[in-house]
Order: sequence, then structure tokens, then C-alpha cells
Amino acid sequence: MTRVVLVHGIAQQYKGAHTLLADWFPALSDGIALAGARPAREDVSMAFYGDLFRPAGHRGLGVPELEAADVEEGLERDLLLRWWEAAAREESQVAGPDAAARLRTPDVVQRALNALSHSSFFAGLSERLMIYSARQVRRYFTELQLRALIQERLVQALSAQTEVVVAHSLGSVIAYEVLCAQPELQDLTLVTLGSPLAVRGLVFDRLVPEPTAGHGRWPAPVKRWANIADRGDVVALAKELAPSFGDRVTDVLVHNGARAHDVRPYLTARETGQAVVDGLGTSGAG
Repeated sequence: MTRVVLVHGIAQQYKGAHTLLADWFPALSDGIALAGARPAREDVSMAFYGDLFRPAGHRGLGVPELEAADVEEGLERDLLLRWWEAAAREESQVAGPDAAARLRTPDVVQRALNALSHSSFFAGLSERLMIYSARQVRRYFTELQLRALIQERLVQALSAQTEVVVAHSLGSVIAYEVLCAQPELQDLTLVTLGSPLAVRGLVFDRLVPEPTAGHGRWPAPVKRWANIADRGDVVALAKELAPSFGDRVTDVLVHNGARAHDVRPYLTARETGQAVVDGLGTSGAG
């Protein structure tokens, strides 16, 4: 059991806990170094759940063949459109939606996919990968057994020795829901990176426990919550969590360069390193 537990986001189904940790740990170490400390490898672990999204017995290689017509009405479609709107606001090379909402679903989704292919975040991703990313978010919220299995991976990684949870993207949703359900844990620091937790109509309203009067419940084990976002991150559509979860959340903006949602520049940021060091306290990294 480790002092720092990491929780990844979407589209990691062909990796594993050790693979991701090997990628994340150097970046996290750089951020912590900027905060004047040094983490021990044995103090950090990855709560991995990506394999639960890996297609079983699929004949083809990689992600299943998906096209605009396969996008489901509701969360999948709405998520792609919101990503499109955000990308168009932040990047001049991305054409905006205009009156796209009046088009038939395959038409509007195809326009969204075409536009997002020109964005810095989705550059290099195929249409099917973009669709598959939105689908993983939809499946987390709509498939209760899958949701429970994913959450159990994080529950198994947490222990009395855990002091900090660092969660990226969809991982921040998983971390929030798990910590709300684990009041017996104490004095944890939650660090969320590129989090969509406060995106109303898509994520916020689907959380468990259900928000009350427009406010999400504070997770009982959390003594400190740092939320870190890049202004151009199209996944973290709502950059500030404090208005939705209370003013005890410390919202911090960072600049990640062209790949605004990529976890590595989030981890190398001094602000992330400082949040982890603060969570570890006087007995923090060496």
C-alpha cells in the first residue's frame, strides 16, 4: 500500500498499471522537484481500470470500427458537441458549430469529428478513437456493474497509508465518488487534473451522491482539495470546482502548451507538485 495513489482517465485500455506508472512517475517527480522535494517510487502506485474497457474477443485489432452514425443520442452526442464548442472557442483553426444543433445526429456528429480533428488536443486521433473516448464516459455513467468494478480498483488501492490521491480527467470522477463512499478514510488530499466534475448537464448531474441544490457533497475523507486546470483544456469544460463543491476547493490554472489535457504537463507543473507535497506534509517526499 502506498502514500500516493494515481487514477488515470479515458482511453488507456491497452496499457496497464505498471506501464502507466512508468509514464506518470517521472513527470510527477519533476513537478514535485519544482516544489522542493523528491518522491520515492515505492510510495506511488496506479489504480488501473483501463482493461475493463478493453474489448473482449473482438475480431479486429484495436478500437472497434465506429463512425458518426454509431454515436448514441444523449451523453455521447452531447459530450462530443460540448468538446467541439470548447475547442472552437479556444483554437482559431477549429470551425465552430454555428447552427449545428438543428442538423440530424450523424450530420452534426460528423461535423464535430471533422472540426475536432483540427484541434490540438484531438490531433492525430482517428474518428473512432474520439467516439470511443466519449463512449467510455457514457458507459461509466450508464453501466452500473462496470461503474462498480472501476470504483473497486481504486478502493483496493487505498489504505490507511494513503495520504494523496492524484486523479486525471474521468479518474477525478471515479476518485470523487469513491472518496464520498469511503468516510472511514481520513485526512486525504485530493488533487484533480483536467477534471470534468463540474460540467453541468453531462457529468455533475450524474454524480453519486447526487448534488443537492446545485452543490456537490464534500467527500468526507478529504481535508484538502486542489483542482488544477489548463484554460484551453476542452475536457475540463468548467475550470473551477469551488462554485460547485465549496470554497474549500483550491482552483489553480496552469499552462500545458499545445496538449492542454495531456496528463504529463499537468504532472510536471510546480502547482501539482506543491499540492502533492502539501498533502504529504512534514513527512513528505525526501
